[in-house]
Amino acid sequence: MLKLAGAFTALITPMKDSGEVDYDGFGNLIDFQIKEGIDGIVALGTTGETPTLDEDEEKKLIAIAVKKTRGKVPLIVGAGSNDTRHMVKYVERAKQMGADAVLVVTPYYNKPNDDGLLRHFEAASKANIPVIIYNIASRTARNIPVALMEKIAALPNIIGVKESSGDLGQIADNINQISIPRKSTDNPFWVLSGDDAFALPLMALGGDGVISVISNLIPAKVKSLTAACLGGDYTEGRKIHYKLLPMIKAAFVETNPVPIKQAMNWASLPAGAVRLPLGNLAEPSKKIIKSAMSGLGIKIKA
Repeated sequence: MLKLAGAFTALITPMKDSGEVDYDGFGNLIDFQIKEGIDGIVALGTTGETPTLDEDEEKKLIAIAVKKTRGKVPLIVGAGSNDTRHMVKYVERAKQMGADAVLVVTPYYNKPNDDGLLRHFEAASKANIPVIIYNIASRTARNIPVALMEKIAALPNIIGVKESSGDLGQIADNINQISIPRKSTDNPFWVLSGDDAFALPLMALGGDGVISVISNLIPAKVKSLTAACLGGDYTEGRKIHYKLLPMIKAAFVETNPVPIKQAMNWASLPAGAVRLPLGNLAEPSKKIIKSAMSGLGIKIKA
């Protein structure tokens, strides 16, 4: 049974100045994450700039991630699309290549109704690989309400949700009505925060951890936050949360993953450039990121 509790990194895709994917850097980042004690890796998510990767690049990245994580930490591979046929193809590809689970985002732009959403995730579930729902209305224009989440969660192989709705009331209902009743069964439903800032409150409500952006830079610190909270030590958890908060804000001062990639470059981690249509950071944003890094004692490479 796949355990989805703790700190999972939504891994960036490092790129060279030429625009090519830095495959060696990608492998090195996974090694760094595992060495720092992260609980799992999420590859080919939004933070990995998947909308601008071609299928050959994606296959190479999955192959590296499978090789690096196997027997060490779970690997979750993004397999979303706003075309259900394409999504199923990506889910099956991840399964065949050795991923432990897939992350399937709510279809974007189409704004499907409830029936369409249920059938979309039902199609994903039929591939017989653990499926994590990704609920992020800010990027898809479609939220999954609790009543519909209950129906989707009841499908075979649907094991959890990455919640980025920003609605603590909705998150609490998902935990209370879906996750908690299944905790003691052999069919748990895990609830992970998709927002670093919501990690602590989500765990306080009974959730299971975070799929983090800032853990690209500071995996051990994010792991210490989830370990404290899941262990019931919210006094320590709050201390860590407030220590990390400036970095969390800095990581989203502009569109993700532009800020976190810049921070990683300054910390001598292989991140490199972003691909268009993402652009370079504005100067005021750079100052905010540098200040947050300094507050965490991270040396900034000139």
